[in-house]
Amino acid sequence: MMKTFTQRWQNLGWDDTGLRIHAKTAADVERALGAAHPDINDMMALLSPAAAGYLESMAQKAQRLTRQRFGNTVGMYVPLYLSNLCANDCTYCGFSMSNHLKRKTLSGDEIARECAAIRDLGFDSLLLVTGEHQSKVGMSYFRRHLPEIRAQFSTLMMEVQPLAQEEYAELKTLGLDGVMVYQETYHLPTYARHHLRGHKQDFFWRLETPDRLGAAGIDKIGLGALIGLSDNWRSDCLMLAEHLAWLQQTWWRSRYSISFPRLRPCAGGIPPASLMDEAQLLQVICAFRLFAPDVELSLSTRESAHFRDHAVPLAINNVSAFSRTQPGGYADAHPELEQFSPDDNRTPQQVAAALSAAGLQPVWKDWDGYLGRTSA
Repeated sequence: MMKTFTQRWQNLGWDDTGLRIHAKTAADVERALGAAHPDINDMMALLSPAAAGYLESMAQKAQRLTRQRFGNTVGMYVPLYLSNLCANDCTYCGFSMSNHLKRKTLSGDEIARECAAIRDLGFDSLLLVTGEHQSKVGMSYFRRHLPEIRAQFSTLMMEVQPLAQEEYAELKTLGLDGVMVYQETYHLPTYARHHLRGHKQDFFWRLETPDRLGAAGIDKIGLGALIGLSDNWRSDCLMLAEHLAWLQQTWWRSRYSISFPRLRPCAGGIPPASLMDEAQLLQVICAFRLFAPDVELSLSTRESAHFRDHAVPLAINNVSAFSRTQPGGYADAHPELEQFSPDDNRTPQQVAAALSAAGLQPVWKDWDGYLGRTSA
């Protein structure tokens, strides 16, 4: 039987983790800032309230590490929502089955129109997104449409329902480069309270998804926690760091990405259980850069243009732009179908211009076939 992060998670006490983070002192933060290779105890200090007074020092070190590892480049990607059908009832999501909204799944012709519109915007790196609906937007749908999409883009990621290891392995043969899967929260009682019906109620099936991805040989695995879902975002972020460390040690052939989604307004949405302001979000981003210098850090259009323009030069090396969070949102406008409302609505060219003005180089294409990738 495959060993998974579940075994490690079972030894992580939620309340104890929160107490240990809040017990960190200024001396602990200074020690973490001076560490050549910060460990999980240092990460607790960097996430602690005591670190708030060291944000400038954290940002300066994070920027140095980011430039050393990634140069001045920032990857550009965009999400393509294939469907808003969902068989789960989740309190915080606009696609939840209990929400009364028009449902839409793109046909082959509609996918082709969306891909053409996205290509016209300049993107060559694509993230496919769906609600979680195994029967109508499952493997048969992916088998039918993935090859035609992959043929048009140099990099292809997915954010869909958790699948079995053999299904991920099959999708890899169809051109899939990476998968993003957010645990939402690592606090089991909170998770149960917000996932009311559907397969997503299975906390451990979702928790072990990155292990199945690693075992399937998926090149890039994206992780994240939905900040504000639990009443302690610091504990969620620390457990996310634990999860990352486990995966890097266990499935070391894969690359990793961390995202920082905060709860956004949506149909039937809930208020955050714990509030994180922009300074605290920047603290978390910098903490992850110090803890994991080689890992891709991604920031989506959930955040404001002002915040992104200031945070990206410090530690971020992957951004989305002009995101449409509904099926058919690029070729046609259907705001009534959207999952959530993005905050940064600038065009890709405006985002790229802001990056260039900050001395950064927007990268639209991640791979070429002659560098070891094979286009479909």
